[in-house]
Amino acid sequence: MDMREIQVFRAVMRAGTTSKAAHLLGVSQPAVSQAIRRLETAAELRLFERVRGRLVPTQEATALIEEVDRCFSGFEMIEHRIRSLKSFGLGRLAVGALPALGTGFMPRAIAHFELATRRVQLSFQILSSREVYQRVLAGQLDFGLMADELDVSGLEHSEFLRVPGVVAMAATHPLARKQVIEPSDLATHPFIALNPEDASRRRLEALLHQQGYEISPILETPYSNTICELAMRGLGMGLVHPVMGLDYVQRGVVLRPFALEVSFCTLLVFRPGNPLSENAKAFLRSMRIQLDADLAQLAPVLHR
Repeated sequence: MDMREIQVFRAVMRAGTTSKAAHLLGVSQPAVSQAIRRLETAAELRLFERVRGRLVPTQEATALIEEVDRCFSGFEMIEHRIRSLKSFGLGRLAVGALPALGTGFMPRAIAHFELATRRVQLSFQILSSREVYQRVLAGQLDFGLMADELDVSGLEHSEFLRVPGVVAMAATHPLARKQVIEPSDLATHPFIALNPEDASRRRLEALLHQQGYEISPILETPYSNTICELAMRGLGMGLVHPVMGLDYVQRGVVLRPFALEVSFCTLLVFRPGNPLSENAKAFLRSMRIQLDADLAQLAPVLHR
């Protein structure tokens, strides 16, 4: 099979017609049709049905395009890398973080890093923990921050942050004046929970079960920031990542300690055998300085 024919196949699958694929590739429509026929012959597979002059993908084509897209995504990363090397030399840094630290903490750390005074191009992505793991493993990120509920086989990792969760609620909530939220409070007031697969949710349920309590959430969501948004609107209270909760304090959300220590753990992950660049090390120092500042601000809530 010829790589050009694979490229034509991908263009047809993306564009939907041979004429649009030909326009994308800058070739004639007959050239596209011929390339598809050669690919089918070489592969000994029928990839398209000819229906009233149009190519309709078969199940085999749909299965094949997944592998083709994975292959081409690697080439696209190489092209992207070449362009960034032309513009910035080795001064490029790619980082990903889970939403709990990505939406507030990381922008603060980036501001502390003072990009404008450095010859560094930073690519920062807010991703699920699974996506952080996959992209670090694939070499698309220099390092990432992810939750501890996933297996991190194949990556170097260390604990970046472990903090007890705090209870977020609106300032008008009946429990807003309490100094510490008790397990019984979660069972008797509307509760907004993280998704069942979340490691902190599982730790919470295990501790509550030991105390003889069960929670019946009125809402479930994968992210602490969504819990804060919902709590701010008076829909209930929820256990959240305190660093994420810090972003909402000035917006009317009250944070209170929880009587039981339910930890939120964030891992720093990077590829083994790939020493971090000086830019990456410098950025990590900025992250840790910002983390110390955030934790100092949270001290009254964390030290119950």
